[in-house]
Amino acid sequence: MGNETSKPDFSDVQGGASSTAPPAAAPAPADFSDVQGGASSTAPDAAAQTYTVVSGDNLSKIAKHVYGNANEWHRIFDANRDQLDNPDRIVPGQTLKIPAKA
Repeated sequence: MGNETSKPDFSDVQGGASSTAPPAAAPAPADFSDVQGGASSTAPDAAAQTYTVVSGDNLSKIAKHVYGNANEWHRIFDANRDQLDNPDRIVPGQTLKIPAKA
């Protein structure tokens, strides 16, 4: 009877966001002025060269030619395990991946 309550009318309320905070500053543009051209990647073989085997080659001879040290032959062997089972069995015409110098 005397305890009637009226409900608020929100029918004219519109959505949206407002804030009294100042607008955020735009980020400074990236500075690439010191970037030099070239290719770089962390992907395996990205910097690898190739070498085509010629008659008389062996991995030690190729390593001496490429790295200046014949004892680095195992780096070439490891990089080519997909096609080499034995480091003493390379054949003329075969293309080997040569990992970049460390």
